[in-house]
Amino acid sequence: MISQRSSRNASTSGDNLARTSLRQEVPHHFLRERELAADGSLAECVAVFLTNRECPWKCFMCDLWKNTLETSVSPGMIPRQIAYAFQQMEVPHSADGRSAMLVKLYNSGSFFDPRAIPTEDYDTIAQLLAGFRRVIVECHPLLLGDSCLRFRDLLAAELEVALGLETAHPTALEQLNKGFGVEDFLRKCGWLRENGMAIRVFLLVNAPFVPSAEQSEWVEKSIQLAADAGAEVICLIPTRPGNGAVEVLLGSGLYSGTRLEQLENALEAGIRSSRARVFVDLWDLEQFRSCPHCFSERRLRLQRMNDQQRILNRIRCGQCR
Repeated sequence: MISQRSSRNASTSGDNLARTSLRQEVPHHFLRERELAADGSLAECVAVFLTNRECPWKCFMCDLWKNTLETSVSPGMIPRQIAYAFQQMEVPHSADGRSAMLVKLYNSGSFFDPRAIPTEDYDTIAQLLAGFRRVIVECHPLLLGDSCLRFRDLLAAELEVALGLETAHPTALEQLNKGFGVEDFLRKCGWLRENGMAIRVFLLVNAPFVPSAEQSEWVEKSIQLAADAGAEVICLIPTRPGNGAVEVLLGSGLYSGTRLEQLENALEAGIRSSRARVFVDLWDLEQFRSCPHCFSERRLRLQRMNDQQRILNRIRCGQCR
């Protein structure tokens, strides 16, 4: 699983924080993957990571601004990016050929930010998505409104909106600079449900500003809150360094880096709750490898747990124990 969320912390800077050189007519990444669907099948999923304007929120832990532009894309460029990705991945053009597939349109920010995704492109985007069973986009809760309803109405597919809650810990959520609180999140989840849209929630494992001794407790509380809010899917994202801010916190001695065991514990807790499909993000998992002897097996176990939504036996390693 690959996740996408907001933007850069305003206090970070440095030569190592360079923006990628991108073209507005080409997405910065795209891929195929499989994801466990609500009916229990492993559904084929197409993910397109759109090139667009940087997110207006400067979240503490996020480095996704590196794959954004400093200005808005021209109208027509987002549909062109989607068509390019479909062509490169040889996605069938007929509705019948895509009827069992999911599509994720992630844009390192908010799909319903008009400075990121021009609203005049909605019709063409919807036409490109004809035949997909479900369309998944991401958005900041405070940007959900009329444009979301308009896009929903243009689609032949179900619309699922992903929200980056990160943590239900109120103080940590404020310090992450997300720009909303738990009550805002719950209110917008209610609005999505009332308007017939599915909910996906991103949560951080080892979230900054949550006390070390309380990390496990707050991951479980956050999973429960997201499930109570109506989330069908909860994605557990390991907190990664990469934008400078997390590195500063690590250097202060007030925060410890994410461990693979934390991801294993979080996924087990999520699956045990049996209230939503809970996935752990496996992208770039190698950076959390502590033992070369058991890492591959532990990664495979997490993948299988994502696919099966059941807790498998832990890997026993004679080297790291």
